[in-house]
Amino acid sequence: MERRKASDFPQGLLDLFDLYVHGDIDRRSFLEGAQKYATGAVTAAMLWESLRPNYAWAQQVPPDDPRIRAERVDVESPQGNGRIRCYLVRPAKAQGRLPGVVVIHENRGLNPYIEDVARRLAAEGFLALAPDGLTSAGGYPGDDEKGVQLFREVDRQKLNEDFLAAARWLRKHPDCTGRIGAVGFCYGGGVANMLAVRLGEELAAAVPFYGGQPPAAEVPKIRAALMLHYAGLDKRVNEGWPAYEAALKEHGKPYQVFFYENTNHGFHNDTTPRYDEAAAKLAWQRTVAFFREKLQ
Repeated sequence: MERRKASDFPQGLLDLFDLYVHGDIDRRSFLEGAQKYATGAVTAAMLWESLRPNYAWAQQVPPDDPRIRAERVDVESPQGNGRIRCYLVRPAKAQGRLPGVVVIHENRGLNPYIEDVARRLAAEGFLALAPDGLTSAGGYPGDDEKGVQLFREVDRQKLNEDFLAAARWLRKHPDCTGRIGAVGFCYGGGVANMLAVRLGEELAAAVPFYGGQPPAAEVPKIRAALMLHYAGLDKRVNEGWPAYEAALKEHGKPYQVFFYENTNHGFHNDTTPRYDEAAAKLAWQRTVAFFREKLQ
């Protein structure tokens, strides 16, 4: 399938797709709403297909890349769902202990895009751990739509405990220096903010991509340095930023924030037309440099 850009679609259709992706509407409602953008040659169903993820586009670091070594591990989570399965990736020729990064997925489980992000970090010299929040529901089902459906069935409070357990497991891993960061996307961006609140001094750095903000009252608990990435057109998430920024400033928390103009929510995800190559590459360069500064 030929890769298409966000500019190839009406913004109203992209906003409608954002509602679908986040489970606010089902596929039927999306198709009904997409009818206004359909033509004789392009049906609403065709529009839906063209906006869905294509994971072949996201493989920047193949699983058999000689630079990395990957494995599946189970992390015990007694306060959560009992255990959480994770994807652990490290540089193949690393000597000595490494800084760690927890990679948190969107609201559909540990899909191939997020696994590739973990491999990208390992190729940059980090010990990367990507937990699958759908472990208690059988794991990522291989299909994003099914993943979103399963995600609704997961107890979010227990899931938060699972992510906390995974982060603490990584911090104490014998190959880790004990300095860890977290990066998350969409739902995972909100989790990165949550980890910054809950882990305190255990987390050195957090990088939420277009993630929901924590309550202002919880900001004093944050000890991690923050780098926050937002999409310029993402009104739904961006409306929570002013209150978050005010609280960060009030309590003297270190942060950097970047807004990427004319980009949509999900601009880093290179499996859909919402991907913005220039913004994604710039945000990623900033993220890797930030982790190198704060974790090493």
